[in-house]
Amino acid sequence: MLEPTHNSELPPIPTKRYFTIGEVSELCAVKPHVLRYWEQEFPQLKPVKRRGNRRYYQRVDVEMIRTIRSLLYEQGYTIGGARQRMTQEDEVPTPVEIQHVARDCINDLLKAQALLNPPL
Repeated sequence: MLEPTHNSELPPIPTKRYFTIGEVSELCAVKPHVLRYWEQEFPQLKPVKRRGNRRYYQRVDVEMIRTIRSLLYEQGYTIGGARQRMTQEDEVPTPVEIQHVARDCINDLLKAQALLNPPL
């Protein structure tokens, strides 16, 4: 198993459609019971369940697990903090919000330019 600070040394994710919990465990260097726990703590993590409640993860799930792993093991987040961070990443700003932020930035830059280059 890798040290917590070696997330960049994880093996590449194969081009498959579904992964078993054992495969994901190896790909993310996290034990299966931890993956099952994270499913309870992170609402975004929803593997497909089939025959006999077997979990099948998709590539997006594996990438999300690697992100969660990084937040917890490398960046030092708590479970609650990582959950909040993951929720914030899901919130994509609307185009109108982006326009307002851009307009504010432009106004601030124009004010700074006026202060640095006063009229002669």
